[in-house]
Amino acid sequence: MRYLPLSADDRQQMLEKIGVKEVNDLFCDVPEQALLKDLVDLPRHMNEMDVERDMTILSEKNIPAGKVPFFLGAGAYRHHVPSTVDYMIQRGEFLTAYTPYQPEISQGTLQALFEFQTQVAQITAMDVANASMYDGSTGCGEAVLMARRVTRKKKAILSGGLNPQYAEVVKTVTKYTEDITEINDPSVSGVEDLIGQIDDETSCVVVQYPDFFGNINDYSALAEALHARKALLVMVVTEIVALGAIRSPGTMGADIVVGEGQSIGNGLNFGGPYVGLFATRQKYVRQMPGRVCGQTVDADGKRGFVLTLSTREQHIRREKATSNICTNAGLCTLAFTIHMTLLGEKGYRHLAALNHAAAVDLADRLDALDGVDVLNESFFNEFTLRLPKDATEVVDRLADEGVIAGLPLSRLYPDNIHMKNLLLVATTETTTEDQLDAFVAELKEVLK
Repeated sequence: MRYLPLSADDRQQMLEKIGVKEVNDLFCDVPEQALLKDLVDLPRHMNEMDVERDMTILSEKNIPAGKVPFFLGAGAYRHHVPSTVDYMIQRGEFLTAYTPYQPEISQGTLQALFEFQTQVAQITAMDVANASMYDGSTGCGEAVLMARRVTRKKKAILSGGLNPQYAEVVKTVTKYTEDITEINDPSVSGVEDLIGQIDDETSCVVVQYPDFFGNINDYSALAEALHARKALLVMVVTEIVALGAIRSPGTMGADIVVGEGQSIGNGLNFGGPYVGLFATRQKYVRQMPGRVCGQTVDADGKRGFVLTLSTREQHIRREKATSNICTNAGLCTLAFTIHMTLLGEKGYRHLAALNHAAAVDLADRLDALDGVDVLNESFFNEFTLRLPKDATEVVDRLADEGVIAGLPLSRLYPDNIHMKNLLLVATTETTTEDQLDAFVAELKEVLK
Protein backbone atom coordinates (compact mmCIF):
# COMPACT_ATOMS: atom_id res chain seq x y z
CA MET A 1 0.00 0.00 0.00
CA ARG A 2 2.77 2.41 -1.01
CA TYR A 3 0.39 5.29 -1.77
CA LEU A 4 -0.93 5.61 1.82
CA PRO A 5 0.75 8.56 3.54
CA LEU A 6 0.64 7.06 7.06
CA SER A 7 3.37 4.85 8.44
CA ALA A 8 2.65 1.87 10.68
CA ASP A 9 3.71 3.99 13.68
CA ASP A 10 1.35 6.77 12.65
CA ARG A 11 -1.56 4.36 12.47
CA GLN A 12 -0.68 2.78 15.81
CA GLN A 13 -0.64 6.18 17.52
CA MET A 14 -4.05 6.97 16.07
CA LEU A 15 -5.47 3.63 17.23
CA GLU A 16 -4.10 4.13 20.74
CA LYS A 17 -5.57 7.62 20.85
CA ILE A 18 -9.10 6.35 20.17
CA GLY A 19 -8.66 3.34 22.43
CA VAL A 20 -8.58 0.33 20.08
CA LYS A 21 -5.85 -2.17 19.31
CA GLU A 22 -6.24 -2.68 15.57
CA VAL A 23 -8.14 -1.38 12.57
CA ASN A 24 -10.57 -4.33 12.58
CA ASP A 25 -11.78 -3.23 16.01
CA LEU A 26 -13.37 -0.22 14.31
CA PHE A 27 -15.88 -2.60 12.69
CA CYS A 28 -16.99 -4.34 15.88
CA ASP A 29 -20.60 -3.20 15.36
CA VAL A 30 -20.85 -4.95 11.98
CA PRO A 31 -22.50 -8.40 12.34
CA GLU A 32 -20.00 -11.24 12.04
CA GLN A 33 -21.88 -12.82 9.14
CA ALA A 34 -21.59 -9.61 7.15
CA LEU A 35 -17.79 -9.47 7.36
CA LEU A 36 -15.65 -10.89 4.56
CA LYS A 37 -13.33 -13.69 5.64
CA ASP A 38 -11.08 -13.50 2.58
CA LEU A 39 -10.12 -11.03 -0.10
CA VAL A 40 -12.69 -10.24 -2.77
CA ASP A 41 -12.28 -12.43 -5.84
CA LEU A 42 -10.80 -9.76 -8.09
CA PRO A 43 -7.56 -9.64 -10.09
CA ARG A 44 -4.52 -8.56 -8.12
CA HIS A 45 -2.76 -5.28 -8.88
CA MET A 46 -1.45 -4.76 -12.42
CA ASN A 47 0.80 -2.25 -14.07
CA GLU A 48 -0.65 0.64 -16.03
CA MET A 49 -0.41 -1.00 -19.46
CA ASP A 50 -2.11 -4.17 -18.26
CA VAL A 51 -4.92 -2.19 -16.63
CA GLU A 52 -5.45 -0.19 -19.83
CA ARG A 53 -5.47 -3.39 -21.93
CA ASP A 54 -7.96 -5.16 -19.63
CA MET A 55 -10.28 -2.17 -19.42
CA THR A 56 -10.24 -1.78 -23.20
CA ILE A 57 -11.26 -5.42 -23.66
CA LEU A 58 -14.00 -4.97 -21.07
CA SER A 59 -15.32 -1.78 -22.70
CA GLU A 60 -15.55 -3.49 -26.09
CA LYS A 61 -18.36 -5.66 -24.72
CA ASN A 62 -20.56 -2.56 -24.76
CA ILE A 63 -22.39 -1.25 -27.82
CA PRO A 64 -22.08 2.56 -27.74
CA ALA A 65 -25.16 4.43 -28.90
CA GLY A 66 -23.29 6.12 -31.73
CA LYS A 67 -22.11 2.89 -33.36
CA VAL A 68 -25.44 1.37 -34.36
CA PRO A 69 -28.98 2.52 -35.24
CA PHE A 70 -30.24 3.57 -31.81
CA PHE A 71 -33.88 4.06 -30.82
CA LEU A 72 -33.73 3.79 -27.04
CA GLY A 73 -35.14 6.60 -24.87
CA ALA A 74 -37.32 6.14 -21.78
CA GLY A 75 -35.77 9.06 -19.91
CA ALA A 76 -32.25 9.20 -21.40
CA TYR A 77 -31.74 10.42 -24.97
CA ARG A 78 -28.91 10.51 -27.45
CA HIS A 79 -28.42 14.04 -28.75
CA HIS A 80 -25.55 15.78 -30.47
CA VAL A 81 -23.38 17.74 -28.04
CA PRO A 82 -21.29 20.45 -29.79
CA SER A 83 -17.54 20.14 -29.25
CA THR A 84 -17.56 23.67 -27.82
CA VAL A 85 -19.36 22.34 -24.74
CA ASP A 86 -16.63 19.87 -23.84
CA TYR A 87 -13.93 22.45 -24.58
CA MET A 88 -15.49 25.00 -22.25
CA ILE A 89 -16.28 22.71 -19.31
CA GLN A 90 -12.72 21.35 -19.37
CA ARG A 91 -11.21 24.77 -18.74
CA GLY A 92 -9.42 24.64 -15.40
CA GLU A 93 -11.44 27.40 -13.75
CA PHE A 94 -14.60 25.37 -14.34
CA LEU A 95 -13.34 21.80 -14.17
CA THR A 96 -11.57 22.13 -10.82
CA ALA A 97 -13.89 24.64 -9.15
CA TYR A 98 -15.75 23.40 -6.10
CA THR A 99 -19.02 24.45 -4.54
CA PRO A 100 -18.93 28.15 -3.47
CA TYR A 101 -18.75 28.08 0.33
CA GLN A 102 -17.49 31.68 0.14
CA PRO A 103 -19.89 32.53 -2.67
CA GLU A 104 -19.16 36.20 -3.26
CA ILE A 105 -15.57 35.44 -4.31
CA SER A 106 -16.81 32.81 -6.76
CA GLN A 107 -18.39 35.25 -9.18
CA GLY A 108 -17.81 33.12 -12.28
CA THR A 109 -19.41 30.05 -10.74
CA LEU A 110 -22.35 32.05 -9.42
CA GLN A 111 -22.95 33.76 -12.75
CA ALA A 112 -22.94 30.43 -14.60
CA LEU A 113 -25.49 29.04 -12.13
CA PHE A 114 -27.59 32.21 -12.39
CA GLU A 115 -27.69 31.90 -16.19
CA PHE A 116 -28.62 28.22 -15.85
CA GLN A 117 -31.51 29.10 -13.51
CA THR A 118 -32.69 31.78 -15.92
CA GLN A 119 -32.76 29.35 -18.84
CA VAL A 120 -34.64 26.71 -16.84
CA ALA A 121 -37.22 29.26 -15.66
CA GLN A 122 -37.74 30.50 -19.22
CA ILE A 123 -38.24 27.13 -20.91
CA THR A 124 -40.57 25.87 -18.16
CA ALA A 125 -42.46 29.21 -17.92
CA MET A 126 -41.97 29.28 -14.15
CA ASP A 127 -40.95 32.13 -11.87
CA VAL A 128 -37.80 30.74 -10.31
CA ALA A 129 -35.45 27.76 -10.66
CA ASN A 130 -32.77 26.41 -8.35
CA ALA A 131 -29.09 25.72 -9.03
CA SER A 132 -29.86 22.12 -10.00
CA MET A 133 -30.54 18.75 -8.46
CA TYR A 134 -28.73 15.46 -8.98
CA ASP A 135 -31.06 14.25 -11.73
CA GLY A 136 -34.71 14.23 -12.72
CA SER A 137 -35.72 11.27 -10.57
CA THR A 138 -34.30 12.56 -7.29
CA GLY A 139 -35.68 15.98 -8.14
CA CYS A 140 -39.10 14.34 -8.49
CA GLY A 141 -38.77 12.93 -4.98
CA GLU A 142 -37.79 16.36 -3.67
CA ALA A 143 -40.85 17.88 -5.38
CA VAL A 144 -43.17 15.54 -3.48
CA LEU A 145 -41.47 16.46 -0.20
CA MET A 146 -41.78 20.13 -1.08
CA ALA A 147 -45.50 19.75 -1.83
CA ARG A 148 -45.99 18.35 1.64
CA ARG A 149 -44.21 21.32 3.22
CA VAL A 150 -46.30 23.78 1.22
CA THR A 151 -49.72 22.15 1.72
CA ARG A 152 -49.13 20.45 5.10
CA LYS A 153 -50.82 17.39 3.60
CA LYS A 154 -49.09 14.10 2.93
CA LYS A 155 -50.96 12.20 0.22
CA ALA A 156 -49.12 12.27 -3.10
CA ILE A 157 -50.68 10.73 -6.22
CA LEU A 158 -48.30 9.37 -8.87
CA SER A 159 -49.85 9.17 -12.33
CA GLY A 160 -49.82 5.91 -14.26
CA GLY A 161 -47.99 7.83 -16.99
CA LEU A 162 -44.99 8.57 -14.75
CA ASN A 163 -41.74 6.77 -15.55
CA PRO A 164 -41.87 3.73 -13.20
CA GLN A 165 -38.22 4.27 -12.25
CA TYR A 166 -39.08 7.81 -11.13
CA ALA A 167 -41.98 6.39 -9.13
CA GLU A 168 -39.62 3.97 -7.39
CA VAL A 169 -37.25 6.80 -6.47
CA VAL A 170 -40.16 8.85 -5.09
CA LYS A 171 -41.31 5.93 -2.94
CA THR A 172 -37.78 5.42 -1.62
CA VAL A 173 -37.22 9.11 -0.83
CA THR A 174 -40.61 9.49 0.86
CA LYS A 175 -40.79 6.08 2.53
CA TYR A 176 -41.18 7.43 6.06
CA THR A 177 -42.93 10.72 5.33
CA GLU A 178 -45.55 10.36 2.61
CA ASP A 179 -48.76 8.48 1.94
CA ILE A 180 -48.14 7.57 -1.70
CA THR A 181 -50.97 6.62 -4.02
CA GLU A 182 -49.23 5.02 -6.99
CA ILE A 183 -51.41 4.26 -9.98
CA ASN A 184 -49.82 1.20 -11.55
CA ASP A 185 -52.35 1.08 -14.37
CA PRO A 186 -50.86 3.20 -17.18
CA SER A 187 -54.31 3.74 -18.63
CA VAL A 188 -55.15 5.84 -15.55
CA SER A 189 -53.06 8.80 -16.62
CA GLY A 190 -55.56 11.08 -18.33
CA VAL A 191 -56.76 14.31 -16.78
CA GLU A 192 -60.25 13.07 -15.86
CA ASP A 193 -58.84 9.87 -14.35
CA LEU A 194 -56.47 11.82 -12.12
CA ILE A 195 -59.03 14.42 -11.08
CA GLY A 196 -61.15 11.58 -9.74
CA GLN A 197 -58.30 10.52 -7.44
CA ILE A 198 -58.00 13.90 -5.65
CA ASP A 199 -59.37 14.39 -2.15
CA ASP A 200 -58.88 16.84 0.72
CA GLU A 201 -55.78 14.97 1.94
CA THR A 202 -53.98 15.26 -1.39
CA SER A 203 -50.79 17.34 -1.38
CA CYS A 204 -49.96 16.89 -5.05
CA VAL A 205 -50.43 14.91 -8.23
CA VAL A 206 -47.27 14.03 -10.16
CA VAL A 207 -47.61 13.74 -13.93
CA GLN A 208 -45.08 13.32 -16.72
CA TYR A 209 -45.10 15.52 -19.82
CA PRO A 210 -44.87 14.01 -22.40
CA ASP A 211 -45.77 10.94 -20.39
CA PHE A 212 -43.69 7.78 -20.19
CA PHE A 213 -45.45 6.31 -23.23
CA GLY A 214 -44.93 9.47 -25.29
CA ASN A 215 -48.45 10.93 -25.00
CA ILE A 216 -48.86 14.71 -24.73
CA ASN A 217 -51.68 15.84 -22.43
CA ASP A 218 -53.04 19.25 -21.47
CA TYR A 219 -53.03 19.36 -17.66
CA SER A 220 -54.72 22.75 -17.24
CA ALA A 221 -57.97 21.26 -15.92
CA LEU A 222 -56.01 19.05 -13.52
CA ALA A 223 -54.20 22.11 -12.17
CA GLU A 224 -57.52 23.89 -11.58
CA ALA A 225 -58.96 20.87 -9.77
CA LEU A 226 -55.88 20.61 -7.56
CA HIS A 227 -55.83 24.30 -6.73
CA ALA A 228 -59.51 24.11 -5.74
CA ARG A 229 -58.42 21.54 -3.12
CA LYS A 230 -55.35 23.60 -2.13
CA ALA A 231 -53.05 20.98 -3.64
CA LEU A 232 -50.19 21.27 -6.14
CA LEU A 233 -49.50 20.03 -9.65
CA VAL A 234 -46.02 18.57 -10.14
CA MET A 235 -45.04 18.15 -13.80
CA VAL A 236 -42.03 16.01 -14.75
CA VAL A 237 -40.25 16.51 -18.09
CA THR A 238 -37.72 13.78 -18.86
CA GLU A 239 -37.03 14.96 -22.43
CA ILE A 240 -36.33 18.66 -21.99
CA VAL A 241 -35.91 19.22 -25.75
CA ALA A 242 -39.68 18.71 -26.01
CA LEU A 243 -40.34 22.13 -24.48
CA GLY A 244 -38.96 23.67 -27.66
CA ALA A 245 -42.06 22.40 -29.47
CA ILE A 246 -44.91 21.93 -26.97
CA ARG A 247 -46.53 24.15 -24.34
CA SER A 248 -44.46 24.91 -21.27
CA PRO A 249 -45.73 23.45 -17.97
CA GLY A 250 -46.08 26.89 -16.39
CA THR A 251 -48.72 27.88 -18.95
CA MET A 252 -50.90 24.99 -17.72
CA GLY A 253 -50.77 26.01 -14.08
CA ALA A 254 -47.98 23.73 -12.84
CA ASP A 255 -46.77 24.59 -9.34
CA ILE A 256 -43.53 22.63 -9.48
CA VAL A 257 -41.69 21.55 -12.62
CA VAL A 258 -39.02 18.86 -12.46
CA GLY A 259 -36.88 18.01 -15.46
CA GLU A 260 -34.00 15.87 -16.59
CA GLY A 261 -31.52 18.14 -18.37
CA GLN A 262 -29.32 15.39 -19.82
CA SER A 263 -30.57 16.03 -23.36
CA ILE A 264 -28.90 19.44 -23.46
CA GLY A 265 -25.11 19.44 -23.23
CA ASN A 266 -24.75 16.06 -21.55
CA GLY A 267 -24.12 12.72 -23.23
CA LEU A 268 -25.70 9.42 -22.25
CA ASN A 269 -22.54 8.49 -20.29
CA PHE A 270 -23.84 4.98 -19.54
CA GLY A 271 -26.36 6.44 -17.08
CA GLY A 272 -24.78 9.50 -15.55
CA PRO A 273 -23.93 11.92 -14.17
CA TYR A 274 -27.05 13.80 -15.26
CA VAL A 275 -28.57 17.11 -14.16
CA GLY A 276 -31.88 17.69 -12.44
CA LEU A 277 -33.96 20.77 -13.31
CA PHE A 278 -36.29 22.20 -10.67
CA ALA A 279 -38.54 25.25 -10.98
CA THR A 280 -41.50 26.62 -9.06
CA ARG A 281 -43.68 29.66 -8.38
CA GLN A 282 -42.20 32.67 -6.60
CA LYS A 283 -44.49 32.24 -3.59
CA TYR A 284 -43.00 28.80 -2.92
CA VAL A 285 -39.35 29.76 -3.34
CA ARG A 286 -38.46 29.35 0.35
CA GLN A 287 -39.69 25.77 0.27
CA MET A 288 -37.65 24.89 -2.81
CA PRO A 289 -34.75 22.49 -2.13
CA GLY A 290 -31.15 23.27 -2.95
CA ARG A 291 -29.72 26.70 -3.64
CA VAL A 292 -30.74 29.80 -5.57
CA CYS A 293 -28.22 32.25 -7.05
CA GLY A 294 -29.26 35.86 -7.49
CA GLN A 295 -28.10 39.01 -9.26
CA THR A 296 -27.34 42.26 -7.42
CA VAL A 297 -25.06 45.30 -7.55
CA ASP A 298 -21.99 45.97 -5.40
CA ALA A 299 -21.05 49.13 -3.50
CA ASP A 300 -19.82 50.68 -6.76
CA GLY A 301 -23.01 49.88 -8.63
CA LYS A 302 -21.46 47.08 -10.66
CA ARG A 303 -23.36 43.88 -11.41
CA GLY A 304 -22.56 41.00 -9.09
CA PHE A 305 -23.92 37.62 -8.06
CA VAL A 306 -24.78 36.18 -4.68
CA LEU A 307 -26.09 33.01 -3.13
CA THR A 308 -29.60 34.28 -2.44
CA LEU A 309 -31.06 31.22 -0.75
CA SER A 310 -29.34 28.19 0.74
CA THR A 311 -31.97 25.98 2.29
CA ARG A 312 -29.95 22.77 2.35
CA GLU A 313 -28.61 21.24 5.53
CA GLN A 314 -24.96 22.15 4.83
CA HIS A 315 -25.87 25.81 5.16
CA ILE A 316 -28.52 25.90 7.88
CA ARG A 317 -29.65 23.84 10.85
CA ARG A 318 -30.64 20.35 9.80
CA GLU A 319 -34.17 20.60 11.19
CA LYS A 320 -34.74 23.83 9.22
CA ALA A 321 -33.39 22.51 5.92
CA THR A 322 -35.64 21.76 2.97
CA SER A 323 -33.25 19.13 1.65
CA ASN A 324 -30.13 17.21 2.54
CA ILE A 325 -28.90 17.24 -1.04
CA CYS A 326 -25.14 17.58 -0.70
CA THR A 327 -24.18 19.57 -3.77
CA ASN A 328 -25.33 20.74 -7.15
CA ALA A 329 -24.30 19.08 -10.40
CA GLY A 330 -22.22 22.13 -11.28
CA LEU A 331 -20.26 20.88 -14.29
CA CYS A 332 -23.37 19.28 -15.82
CA THR A 333 -25.36 22.48 -15.35
CA LEU A 334 -22.56 24.40 -17.04
CA ALA A 335 -22.67 22.00 -20.00
CA PHE A 336 -26.43 22.54 -20.18
CA THR A 337 -26.04 26.32 -20.07
CA ILE A 338 -23.31 26.43 -22.74
CA HIS A 339 -25.27 24.20 -25.11
CA MET A 340 -28.48 26.16 -24.56
CA THR A 341 -26.62 29.43 -25.13
CA LEU A 342 -25.21 28.12 -28.39
CA LEU A 343 -28.71 27.12 -29.51
CA GLY A 344 -30.59 30.23 -28.47
CA GLU A 345 -34.38 30.24 -28.74
CA LYS A 346 -34.39 29.77 -32.52
CA GLY A 347 -31.94 26.88 -32.37
CA TYR A 348 -33.77 25.25 -29.45
CA ARG A 349 -37.06 25.30 -31.35
CA HIS A 350 -35.35 24.04 -34.52
CA LEU A 351 -33.75 21.18 -32.58
CA ALA A 352 -37.16 20.21 -31.24
CA ALA A 353 -38.64 20.32 -34.75
CA LEU A 354 -35.92 17.97 -36.06
CA ASN A 355 -36.66 15.50 -33.25
CA HIS A 356 -40.37 15.52 -33.90
CA ALA A 357 -39.99 15.21 -37.67
CA ALA A 358 -37.78 12.13 -37.31
CA ALA A 359 -40.31 10.53 -34.96
CA VAL A 360 -43.24 11.24 -37.28
CA ASP A 361 -41.33 9.74 -40.21
CA LEU A 362 -40.49 6.57 -38.25
CA ALA A 363 -44.01 6.23 -36.82
CA ASP A 364 -45.54 6.42 -40.30
CA ARG A 365 -43.18 3.75 -41.62
CA LEU A 366 -43.66 1.38 -38.70
CA ASP A 367 -47.43 1.81 -38.61
CA ALA A 368 -47.53 0.64 -42.22
CA LEU A 369 -45.98 -2.74 -41.33
CA ASP A 370 -48.35 -5.69 -40.98
CA GLY A 371 -49.29 -6.29 -37.34
CA VAL A 372 -47.58 -3.15 -36.02
CA ASP A 373 -49.66 -0.37 -34.46
CA VAL A 374 -48.60 3.04 -33.16
CA LEU A 375 -50.70 3.56 -30.03
CA ASN A 376 -50.20 7.31 -29.58
CA GLU A 377 -52.60 9.98 -30.74
CA SER A 378 -49.91 12.56 -30.04
CA PHE A 379 -46.17 12.43 -29.30
CA PHE A 380 -42.95 14.44 -29.49
CA ASN A 381 -39.96 12.21 -30.29
CA GLU A 382 -41.04 9.03 -28.51
CA PHE A 383 -44.01 6.71 -29.00
CA THR A 384 -45.32 3.25 -28.14
CA LEU A 385 -45.74 0.38 -30.59
CA ARG A 386 -47.86 -2.73 -30.29
CA LEU A 387 -46.10 -5.64 -32.00
CA PRO A 388 -47.55 -9.00 -33.03
CA LYS A 389 -44.78 -10.74 -31.05
CA ASP A 390 -43.15 -10.53 -27.63
CA ALA A 391 -41.31 -7.18 -27.66
CA THR A 392 -38.38 -8.48 -25.60
CA GLU A 393 -37.71 -11.25 -28.12
CA VAL A 394 -37.98 -8.78 -30.99
CA VAL A 395 -35.52 -6.36 -29.38
CA ASP A 396 -33.04 -9.15 -28.65
CA ARG A 397 -33.16 -10.37 -32.25
CA LEU A 398 -32.76 -6.84 -33.60
CA ALA A 399 -29.78 -6.30 -31.30
CA ASP A 400 -28.17 -9.35 -32.89
CA GLU A 401 -28.62 -7.59 -36.22
CA GLY A 402 -26.99 -4.40 -34.92
CA VAL A 403 -30.12 -2.35 -34.21
CA ILE A 404 -30.98 -1.09 -30.69
CA ALA A 405 -34.72 -0.98 -31.23
CA GLY A 406 -36.05 0.57 -28.01
CA LEU A 407 -37.39 -0.49 -24.62
CA PRO A 408 -39.71 -3.50 -24.23
CA LEU A 409 -42.16 -2.17 -21.66
CA SER A 410 -42.46 -5.57 -19.97
CA ARG A 411 -38.97 -4.97 -18.52
CA LEU A 412 -40.35 -2.19 -16.34
CA TYR A 413 -43.83 -3.69 -15.96
CA PRO A 414 -43.03 -7.41 -15.51
CA ASP A 415 -46.38 -8.21 -13.89
CA ASN A 416 -48.55 -6.50 -16.51
CA ILE A 417 -49.44 -8.98 -19.24
CA HIS A 418 -50.74 -6.17 -21.43
CA MET A 419 -47.18 -4.85 -21.76
CA LYS A 420 -45.73 -8.01 -23.28
CA ASN A 421 -45.94 -6.86 -26.90
CA LEU A 422 -45.40 -3.13 -26.32
CA LEU A 423 -42.21 -1.37 -27.41
CA LEU A 424 -41.19 2.21 -26.56
CA VAL A 425 -39.25 3.83 -29.41
CA ALA A 426 -37.43 7.20 -29.53
CA THR A 427 -35.67 9.22 -32.23
CA THR A 428 -33.57 12.37 -32.07
CA GLU A 429 -31.78 14.71 -34.45
CA THR A 430 -28.92 12.17 -34.53
CA THR A 431 -31.12 9.56 -36.22
CA THR A 432 -30.22 9.31 -39.91
CA GLU A 433 -32.31 8.24 -42.87
CA ASP A 434 -30.17 5.11 -43.25
CA GLN A 435 -30.83 4.18 -39.61
CA LEU A 436 -34.57 4.59 -40.09
CA ASP A 437 -34.37 2.35 -43.15
CA ALA A 438 -32.36 -0.25 -41.23
CA PHE A 439 -34.81 -0.34 -38.33
CA VAL A 440 -37.86 -0.74 -40.55
CA ALA A 441 -36.22 -3.38 -42.75
CA GLU A 442 -34.86 -5.45 -39.87
CA LEU A 443 -38.12 -5.26 -37.92
CA LYS A 444 -40.03 -6.41 -40.98
CA GLU A 445 -37.75 -9.45 -41.25
CA VAL A 446 -38.00 -10.30 -37.55
CA LEU A 447 -41.81 -10.16 -37.65
CA LYS A 448 -42.13 -12.56 -40.60
